[in-house]
Amino acid sequence: MPEGPSIIIAKEDIAGFAGKKVIDASGLAKIDFDRLENKVITDIRSWGKHLLICFDDFTIRIHFMLFGSYLINERKATNTNPSLRLTFDDSELNFHTSSVKLLEGDIDTHYAWDEDIMNDAWDAEKAVEKLKKVPDKLVCDALLEQDIFAGVGNIIKNEVLYRVRIHPESKVGKLSKAKTHELIEEARNYSFDFLKWKKAGVLKKNWLAHTKKICKRCDLPIIKEYTGVKKRRSFYCTNCQVLHS
Repeated sequence: MPEGPSIIIAKEDIAGFAGKKVIDASGLAKIDFDRLENKVITDIRSWGKHLLICFDDFTIRIHFMLFGSYLINERKATNTNPSLRLTFDDSELNFHTSSVKLLEGDIDTHYAWDEDIMNDAWDAEKAVEKLKKVPDKLVCDALLEQDIFAGVGNIIKNEVLYRVRIHPESKVGKLSKAKTHELIEEARNYSFDFLKWKKAGVLKKNWLAHTKKICKRCDLPIIKEYTGVKKRRSFYCTNCQVLHS
């Protein structure tokens, strides 16, 4: 599933479609395609893992799920029907294997931009206050809560916990104030590192824990385990990542 930084890249890739009029709309998504025709895109935005194509009185929300993708002025060789195809006078956008939904009205009424880890409006103190309300939640689950850390996915989770030396099964309420702030700060820092490395094509080369077998700090085995209520893959070192319980 694409994480926040990958959605930022998608937003930047299709930014040039802002101001263009949709000539035709089609696809497998269960939305009113006729409504999109002859409408002008006013903005391209993102929130966490959501790509947002904005119009005057509604917004198309694209969620790429596990295997979603997009193509600009290109179609799949298999001629597979996309979830959404937007056709313009001189170009087209195709979204495949994606969840597509129409959000009514002003997009600002649908999203809290200060919850998006990569947004300029990001509010770290708001994240602190939300974490205080879930003291028994495991850190590995808390980092994946989109209403706290919108855009953080499993890769970011694993790399951040390794950086701050926190065991994924630590309880949020057992972290010190300083450690909580470190966790939140590193979630944002790593997200921008992810973006930089993804654009440069070297993201995987910079992974320290995710999918790794040996801890670079301790030269001991990295544990792979499905942790938390979300049962997502965690990669961690039991020697240098402290269990706060």
